[in-house]
Amino acid sequence: MKRKAPIPGPSSSAGALGLLIALTLAAAGCQVVDRSAVRRAAKLTPSQSLNASAEAYVRLALALGEHDPDSVDAYYGPKNWREEAKAQKKPLPAIAREAFHLMSTLNALDLDREKAMVKLRRSYLVHQLKALATKSELLQGKKLTFDQESKALYDAVAPTYSDAHFLEVLDRLEKLLPGRGPLLPRYHAFKKEFIIPPDRLDAVFSAAIQEARRRTKAHLELPSNESFTVEYVTGKPWSAYNWYKGNSLSVIQVNTSLPVHIDRAVDLAAHEGYPGHHVYNALLEQHLVRERGWVEFTVYPLFSPQSLIAEGSANFGVEMVFPGEERVSFERDVLFPLAGMNRQRAGVYYDVLDQVEQLDYAGNEAGRRYLNGEIDAPQAAEWLGRFAMMLPDRAAQRVQFMDKYRSYIINYNLGEDLVRQYVEAHGGTADQPEKRWEIFTGLLSSPRLPSDLQPKEEP
Repeated sequence: MKRKAPIPGPSSSAGALGLLIALTLAAAGCQVVDRSAVRRAAKLTPSQSLNASAEAYVRLALALGEHDPDSVDAYYGPKNWREEAKAQKKPLPAIAREAFHLMSTLNALDLDREKAMVKLRRSYLVHQLKALATKSELLQGKKLTFDQESKALYDAVAPTYSDAHFLEVLDRLEKLLPGRGPLLPRYHAFKKEFIIPPDRLDAVFSAAIQEARRRTKAHLELPSNESFTVEYVTGKPWSAYNWYKGNSLSVIQVNTSLPVHIDRAVDLAAHEGYPGHHVYNALLEQHLVRERGWVEFTVYPLFSPQSLIAEGSANFGVEMVFPGEERVSFERDVLFPLAGMNRQRAGVYYDVLDQVEQLDYAGNEAGRRYLNGEIDAPQAAEWLGRFAMMLPDRAAQRVQFMDKYRSYIINYNLGEDLVRQYVEAHGGTADQPEKRWEIFTGLLSSPRLPSDLQPKEEP
């Protein structure tokens, strides 16, 4: 069994980092530069340069987190790096400037003789640094359109859909829910039957987690010490959140402020846990941090391309562990009884949800129009009610999410579509389950970017 390497400590690349800083200052045209240090920095091997750049990137991510706590979603690297970031309080302009300089240094590296993973690492660092610089500029007041922001932060732009597209879906939904009055109240009156009673929520969610974990472990090897705890919270703008703590440990929080429907148990168990965020972070830590010593993966900047991979793979992960009719069967035969629901109603429930799922991009359209200033918050909530079938309280919560996380919303649906596209394009089709898991696991264990998931255009 391969022995795990320790997580890189503060002295692992200190000398190379100092040389890299000297080289970066020289490239920036600074007057006071140690010329001998610049000459030594120029002689760094590609591996040394990448390691030094990675440490500098982590420190910049932590520095940005001092201005915006949401920017650092997880960190489990050396504690003194975070303490130094707190003490230094690097100004936002300096963070953006240094990020752009690091990008230039990385792009100048000659990696022609390096392996594909090393080239992926460089590309990953460059795009992550671009996102850090952009977020720093946004915090300083820079204005970008919804699509400009998503491209700069997440390396992707979501497709645009017209109102007519959503109206076609709503027409089909009307046929599944016949009756009098507007569709929205009819839809939610139908869904009330499928709300998990609060006193049964933990039992239902625990069963979903156990099954998702069992199915995931049948296809990929998890770290022997992996584990997580579940907490139930209220008053959050999200439905659930995974807080990764390092050492293969996560804390998953489930927001119970709004009703939790039966289908959300599997969604959250797979998305937040297996094979979603918990597994993704654990595999990155095992394969990239501990085995390769790539310190950049000890920090997770939320507003970065990594988030599209994280959210997209977590959403697609639901389909991975519960393919085809297996999800409906499990929920009907196991979760419905635990929730005290009539299992005979599962079929019609999922027929309706299949149609509602096709309204998924409506949230992106509301966010694009709202954040571009074309509509205000009440109009965005109204639009979500009309085209995304959200009740006022849920729509208001979604607008709060947009206020806080902005174009992040593309990472869920576009991310899922790109991950599925990538897996299937590499042979991981539904009729080849083992190949599907092989490609999916490889994606979770590598520094892939959203642009890597898209098919290359023919020259």
